[in-house]
Amino acid sequence: MEVRRTAPVKLVVPDERYDDLHESARQFLYCANRAAEFCWDDDSYAKCVTANSTARDALYEQLREETGLTANLVQEAIRRAVQATKGCVERWKQGKRVSQPEFTSWSMVYDKRSATFYRNRVSLSTVNGRVECDFELPADSPTPYEQYVLSEDYEFRASTLQYDKATDEFYFYITTRKYDTDESEVSEDTEHQTVLGIDLGVNSLAVASTGTFWQGDEYDHWCREFEMRRGEMQQRGTQAAHDALLRLGKREEAWRKQYIHTVANEIVSEAVDHDCSVIVFEDLTNIREQLPQAKWHHIWAFRRLAEYVEYKAPEQGVSVKQVEPNHTSQRCSRTDCGFTHEANRDGEHFHCQKCGYEVNADYNAAKNIGLRYARKRTHRLRSSPKSGSGDAPVDVRVNGGTVNGKSHQPIAGD
Repeated sequence: MEVRRTAPVKLVVPDERYDDLHESARQFLYCANRAAEFCWDDDSYAKCVTANSTARDALYEQLREETGLTANLVQEAIRRAVQATKGCVERWKQGKRVSQPEFTSWSMVYDKRSATFYRNRVSLSTVNGRVECDFELPADSPTPYEQYVLSEDYEFRASTLQYDKATDEFYFYITTRKYDTDESEVSEDTEHQTVLGIDLGVNSLAVASTGTFWQGDEYDHWCREFEMRRGEMQQRGTQAAHDALLRLGKREEAWRKQYIHTVANEIVSEAVDHDCSVIVFEDLTNIREQLPQAKWHHIWAFRRLAEYVEYKAPEQGVSVKQVEPNHTSQRCSRTDCGFTHEANRDGEHFHCQKCGYEVNADYNAAKNIGLRYARKRTHRLRSSPKSGSGDAPVDVRVNGGTVNGKSHQPIAGD
């Protein structure tokens, strides 16, 4: 596998977005240093935290709330601190003099979830939405950009954004990997994949393409209960009521997080139990427009559930992907049909107007989400120089029968 890191590519950043990148970097360094402080112990290297999962579970929620960074950038900052701590611990074991890692240099790590890579530009997540920057490619280089950046033979990997104070310019250290054409070495992209599609909605909090439903009844019930109690306390207007309101808010927040953590754990377990190597969600960027009937606590739950699964799944060897959300609820999921029409869906019921297929609408959407990823990957493999025969070994794990709402109600705290 050939991996290349190019010389820095200068970014052409819109003038009005400079501050967004600077603030993002400041918060990234804040997260990394907070994580380093958590990981470090002055008394013994044995007490230092060197497991990424331990640091992430302890810090992720708090850092997400304290900063405007996206989930992936927070995780990258924590990972940077853990790796630095590991290096210090190794030197400490060798009797070398070490101290707690401290991050001061202006740099941020962007992976494929926090950045969208193109051959001549990149779209970067910031604390104020995304910013699209063009690459200012040089005419020549010791590692030619035409070969490693512009060539379709190479795919982009996690890369680093840096800032040069002397010139007031941004540079991107691009890492690329050559698509593997050696049949004796199977990469992540060419190995067989089994997909678990997940649909998120108001009627059911989550539905898997295997036919498992995570109903949102209990979640909605307790959100209404907390809202009612807040209203009662706000009407009293006393200091005691105000203090009680603050305590209630903390209880509600802790309960909601625990509930969504439980659902996330069960989704990952569902993937593992069915030998799925990929969990696929819809892209939630415009979720408010997709589900205008959803309340704020639904939107919060959708985003957090996807984030939790995204960092829990890799620990079980399962990756997490996203696909475009358009028409997944209106398309017939039968592979020999695929007819798409708004009349196909009526509330929780799906009835294909062409082939007559009837099933729970959310389950139909979950299958379509998995199938969309499989089709996308099939197309990429067939058009890639590494694709060989063009056959894409991908299948979507589905229930063999008709599913009309098999319920699974998680118990927070399990």
